[in-house]
Amino acid sequence: MIRQRAFRLTLVLFVLLVVTTAAQADRLKDLVSIEGVRNNQLIGYGLVVGLDGTGDQTSQAPFTVQSLKSLLTQLGVTIPPNVNPQLKNVAAVAVHADLPPFVKPGQQIDVTVSSLANAGSLRGGSLLMTPLKGPDGQIYALAQGSLVVGGFGVEGRDGSRVSVNIPSAGRIPGGAIVERAVPSNISAKDSVTLNLHSADFTTASRIVESLNAVYGAGAAKALDAVSIEVAAPRDPSARVRFMAELESMQVDPGQAAARVVVNSRTGTIVIGSNVRVSPAAVAHGSLSVTISESFGVSQPAPFGQGETVVTPQSQVRVEQEDGRMFLFDPGVTLSDLVRAVNEVGAAPGDLIAILEALKRVGALRAELVVI
Repeated sequence: MIRQRAFRLTLVLFVLLVVTTAAQADRLKDLVSIEGVRNNQLIGYGLVVGLDGTGDQTSQAPFTVQSLKSLLTQLGVTIPPNVNPQLKNVAAVAVHADLPPFVKPGQQIDVTVSSLANAGSLRGGSLLMTPLKGPDGQIYALAQGSLVVGGFGVEGRDGSRVSVNIPSAGRIPGGAIVERAVPSNISAKDSVTLNLHSADFTTASRIVESLNAVYGAGAAKALDAVSIEVAAPRDPSARVRFMAELESMQVDPGQAAARVVVNSRTGTIVIGSNVRVSPAAVAHGSLSVTISESFGVSQPAPFGQGETVVTPQSQVRVEQEDGRMFLFDPGVTLSDLVRAVNEVGAAPGDLIAILEALKRVGALRAELVVI
């Protein structure tokens, strides 16, 4: 009975270990991208009509009138050369979209529409047919439809204005129809190349080991810290099944590099789990100097011959908070670092200064990235 219980306990511990190990692994689909499988950016220029008086001021945006004249000419409407319509319900816009990989003609993609001139709002407008071109100058999609604008603005006659979000940009879900497919060469070679999202020799090596363990020795090889070449079948149907198997494979990635990221504009600080601090002593305190200026009035005595004058008065106040010193022992971890700084009561700006000083003295065992 005791042996049976011990066996059961060992089996439970083994299952927990397997579950824990599996929980730490990531799908290969989340770690790499496939070379040749990518989005393509499209851009176009068009007109949004039907605005409620919030369109471009054509006197300051002459290209809006020029585009409108060209459009009407194509539709059989001729406007005399010396006539410039002063319209308030038309806006010139830039239209852009991402063309997903393997998309086929006839499928729909989302587009984003943004004002180019001084339109106050695109709310309630409709985009007229706009060709979307790729970097090669070819037309890959045609966009048209009613805009969905999340913001709005209200303006008074005295120039006051209230805006919520951004009313000069919007989206058209499924607003573009694909007219041309981007050729793919994913089946042109006897292999596929996997590119890691973040360069890491450890992760690349572990991926190669996992692939070779499943598909045989030599099936995969690492080209560098990012690219891994894997032998794949040439038949399109077999290659699709093979890529599906690759995406679902579980791989334990290498630990991220020790890094501290500081956003000096917002005061945001992110410290990685592998950050260490060598022995160092830090004293924290702040000195503030406040100078205030005021003016007094000096008047002469009654029946005196003096004059009333204004006398400036200056007050200088110096305050210094109690400085505290704390010591970092060898091999201090992230939790120790955060706990010590919190005990001092340092603000984000002070913490940034402390981290920079630790890096300068050589005590911070991490890369300090300031964005």
